[in-house]
Amino acid sequence: MLECRKILMEFHMVHTFKKACVAAYPSTLHHDIVWFWPNTDPQYKDIILKKQPPFIPELEDPSYTRTMGNRDIAYGYDVLVENLMDPAHVPYAHYGIMRTQTPKVKVDREGGRPVALSVKKLDINGFDGDQEWGISKFIAPCIFYAYTKPLENQGNGAASSAGTRKPSAQRKMALIFICIPVSPGNSRLIWVFPRNFGVWIDKVVPRWIFHVGQNLILDSDLYLLHVEERKIMDAGPANWQKACFVPTKSDALVVGFRRWLNKYAGGEVDWKGKYSGALPPTPPREQLMDRYWSHVVNCRSCNAAHKGLNALEVVLQVASLAFVGIVAATKQSVMSLAARNTMIAMAVVCFAGSKLLAHFIYKNFHYQDYNHAFR
Repeated sequence: MLECRKILMEFHMVHTFKKACVAAYPSTLHHDIVWFWPNTDPQYKDIILKKQPPFIPELEDPSYTRTMGNRDIAYGYDVLVENLMDPAHVPYAHYGIMRTQTPKVKVDREGGRPVALSVKKLDINGFDGDQEWGISKFIAPCIFYAYTKPLENQGNGAASSAGTRKPSAQRKMALIFICIPVSPGNSRLIWVFPRNFGVWIDKVVPRWIFHVGQNLILDSDLYLLHVEERKIMDAGPANWQKACFVPTKSDALVVGFRRWLNKYAGGEVDWKGKYSGALPPTPPREQLMDRYWSHVVNCRSCNAAHKGLNALEVVLQVASLAFVGIVAATKQSVMSLAARNTMIAMAVVCFAGSKLLAHFIYKNFHYQDYNHAFR
């Protein structure tokens, strides 16, 4: 704790006021993210010198892109982590949004297929996973990190005598998710998708363009996971398997995470008495999937785009009124019929443009529903 020994507005005050004290947490800046140790006990004062946050090489390599995003999520940390670990749900929960590998024999509309996953070396620090396209790691308690096995770039580099490409020709990418418990039924996600190819795209395309699509993906199964969390809570976190059916190899990482959570964390987040653990009531769908307060206000790029597009909407409305006003105020003898018709057409175009822009702003920066049946 930091002791307030003197209040600046009172010259003769020498007593310590506990009500004026604030908690001081050990903290550090790592990978452009502020990390803190959630304990104010003096014994952890220098914990940062002994225990650093996890090191992820792609986030320190200048040859990789590392555009970040974040979102407040209306379901808990445990459901968030296991959802990000589960590739089998993608063709179904994100149908029509995310591209997936088409199976040789398509047995349903969505194109689901067997996915072989396995868990290795599970301990208190997390576990490693293996899958078709790469390697994944759960770095306890909050990081899920998956990276591809090197992809050969057929267009660059010369083959070595061993028949392999030079390292410079290897295309690599990673998926990094940092899942932060906030309160029962609420969490925060920070994501980064570094890659060492197509780096120029991130320098040209505004970050908010990427966030529009990424937020749509998060929204498409948000309500489902919000309900799932309540089903798991009804069964009890330690009995999660009674609420979920996970019989296939594609469920290996989810099962591995739940095993870790039950064995090393008691099956749920320890809120240290701050919360009872009860989930909050389910809000209206528009509030549950709201993007503005859960992302836009905290994202510099999206916030700037939101303000800029709103300003453009106002400009279009003013221009529409101005064109109408000019036509109404100008005598027919002064303005030709062609000019008058052009003014009216411009007013209609500006008005229609403002309405379309307003719809675009609301859909991409405030709320957009997802209906699987209509995809």
